[in-house]
Amino acid sequence: MTAPGVQQDVTARPPVIERRLHPVTPLRRAWAPVAVLIGWALHDPDQAQRQLTRLTTTTLVLGLAVLLPAAALYGFLTWWFTHFAVTDTELRIRTGLLFRRTAHIRLERVQAIDVTQPLLARIVGVAKLKLDVIGTDKKDELAFLGAEEARALRAELLARAAGFAPETAHEVGEAPSRELLRVPPGVLAVSLVLTGATWGWLVAGVVVVPLLWMATHSLWTVLAAALPLFGAAGAGSVGRFVTEYDWTVGESPDGLRIDHGLLDRVHETVPPGRVQTVRIVEPLLWRRRGWVRVELDVAGSDNSMLLPVAPREIAEAVIARVLPGVTVPPHEALSRPPRRARWCVPLWWRGYGLAVTDTVFVARHGLLGRRVALVPHAKVQSVRLVQGPWQRARGVADVHVDNGANKSAAARLRDADEAALLLQAQAERSRTGRRDARPDRWMA
Repeated sequence: MTAPGVQQDVTARPPVIERRLHPVTPLRRAWAPVAVLIGWALHDPDQAQRQLTRLTTTTLVLGLAVLLPAAALYGFLTWWFTHFAVTDTELRIRTGLLFRRTAHIRLERVQAIDVTQPLLARIVGVAKLKLDVIGTDKKDELAFLGAEEARALRAELLARAAGFAPETAHEVGEAPSRELLRVPPGVLAVSLVLTGATWGWLVAGVVVVPLLWMATHSLWTVLAAALPLFGAAGAGSVGRFVTEYDWTVGESPDGLRIDHGLLDRVHETVPPGRVQTVRIVEPLLWRRRGWVRVELDVAGSDNSMLLPVAPREIAEAVIARVLPGVTVPPHEALSRPPRRARWCVPLWWRGYGLAVTDTVFVARHGLLGRRVALVPHAKVQSVRLVQGPWQRARGVADVHVDNGANKSAAARLRDADEAALLLQAQAERSRTGRRDARPDRWMA
């Protein structure tokens, strides 16, 4: 029976279906108890060695007979009590064996969804889904899902975030992508060889290690100094080559897609409207070849690389996709500080530059390795004028612009009167830029 004047809702909502992760997930989580023991052994190796020497063979076998089944049981139970579900407005992730935790991730606050596949995950055919959500520092993740299921779920979540109806979002599928750039492995290898930081660590290792040996004749002292130095050189060359291998940038309606990785394959998305600053990095040894690196500041995300290496004209074309309507000014168009600024920073003052266009605030620093920051006026959160006592004596000042990713760019050593006018003008440009900017929302 229905009360008079009250209409009965005949369109009942479909039930929320909870799903579990891939059955291979317990194997990953079973390592947690073992990792605790390994961490204790590394934290106090002397105590761990004393405890191991006291164990008999029988005790060790019995310990393993208890530890391995307990680890397997822990992995199974954590997988069994982990569920996720997609509703009309949110993604729910329910976890916890003893203490329950339910994460409610609002779809309209999702700004990026990345699919990553470590080497072993690629062999098994599973993938990890990482979600960047506005207002959170830590990424929520679903690990692991089947590779096809992860891509289908990503497409469904992005479709719902873009405004598609819940009943049709799962049918939309992944948006088509058009390749813009693929970095050849040979170009990447040469660019890493021409990176000064790698050679700096190698030279430091070659010089420091023999000196330490002659001074101490201690193998442990030499190893303690050599391993970090050569390790840093390896991370800056071989490590980066493995991470940035087959770097591909594609354009799709949900943003720029970035795929890379030789062993661990990563599929990232640069969300539209969330880029706060674009930085063009031009190392000294790259200039003859006309190569640059492009880095990003993305609000609420740890995505920091757009292009590891590319010709400058191609890089500028990709930047125009990230920041529509923005043209990168040439170095000649950036004005230098006044000559009296040389008393504040001798020689290096020539590396500073400034340009302000209708769309971006452009600041350059660096004489050998140049870095040019492009900050859209709409993304400027605050403007600051900084002037130390020595700068006041020389009549110069710095103007800093802060963006939504808690990063800043600075126009260094400008004329004090120019800096004061720039401060007021930039504050006004930022207000009008935010008013006229398009909303930060996924494109349908």
